[in-house]
Amino acid sequence: MLQFRRLVLSVISALALASPVYAGKLAIVIDDFGYRPHNENQVLAMPTAISVAVLPNAPHAREMATKAHNSGHEVLIHLPMAPLSKQPLEKDTLRPDMSSDEIERIIRDAYGKVPFAVGLNNHMGSAMTSSLFGMQKVMQALERYNLYFLDSMTIGNSQALRASQGTGVKVIKRKVFLDDTQNDADIRAQFNRAVQLARRNGSAIAIGHPHPSTVRVLQQMLPTLPSDITLVRPSDLLNEPQVDTSRPDTSSPPGTNPATKPRNPFKGVSLCKPKQPLEPVYATRFFSVIGESVGQSSLVKYVQHQWQGWDRKA
Repeated sequence: MLQFRRLVLSVISALALASPVYAGKLAIVIDDFGYRPHNENQVLAMPTAISVAVLPNAPHAREMATKAHNSGHEVLIHLPMAPLSKQPLEKDTLRPDMSSDEIERIIRDAYGKVPFAVGLNNHMGSAMTSSLFGMQKVMQALERYNLYFLDSMTIGNSQALRASQGTGVKVIKRKVFLDDTQNDADIRAQFNRAVQLARRNGSAIAIGHPHPSTVRVLQQMLPTLPSDITLVRPSDLLNEPQVDTSRPDTSSPPGTNPATKPRNPFKGVSLCKPKQPLEPVYATRFFSVIGESVGQSSLVKYVQHQWQGWDRKA
């Protein structure tokens, strides 16, 4: 028995050494592709698991999407969506008040401008993604093109996951922004945070931009990625469990008057106010009404007829 146990332990140890176990999956997406081919070409020289999101109206959109695909990278559409802040909107920015037809037209146009795209993520979009009604229209359009949605999570109360219910659209979420600042040390810290989240939760998605500082940090840190972390594409995480942390969107759909509430059928009817004071009702009147009602009842009438002999045969 002792020898058998030693044999089992030896086999388990050998298998553990032969097949390393990955504690976490890390997906990295670089947004804003299509404007800076020089920096973007440096990204495309990185491991093919690094994915890119292309702005459809950028001057080099088609060129860089095609180049990324041919280099083995996954391509997403980086679609502008309306923010809560007041600022000039780019062409074809999705807004919650747009019709389903208009949203479908914009997504169809973007799909044509970014070849080989398999997913879509939002550029800005805090106003759009926090609108359940608006995101339901987006999900209906994405379903036609078999695109997944990577929620950039530019607002905590994004309704994207809630809006996808009932459709075939898969939704995944960004966990870390790599370059809120373009300081190398900050980007390095965010990269390490993404690694820690991937290790703790099993997977994580980090989003960055083709800034020189971001490119430089990735070039330095990707070769030293911990052995228990593996780089994956976002589409590799589509079946990972997603937690909906949003609050229900209680805003009214565009075009409706939020002040108009539906009538409550159980509220009853309002009473008309009398024009003249009501006459007082005395206790004697109460008893007389009761007496009249009893006297006219069917039971009393029947008893009276029996008493008077109406039911006797001649």
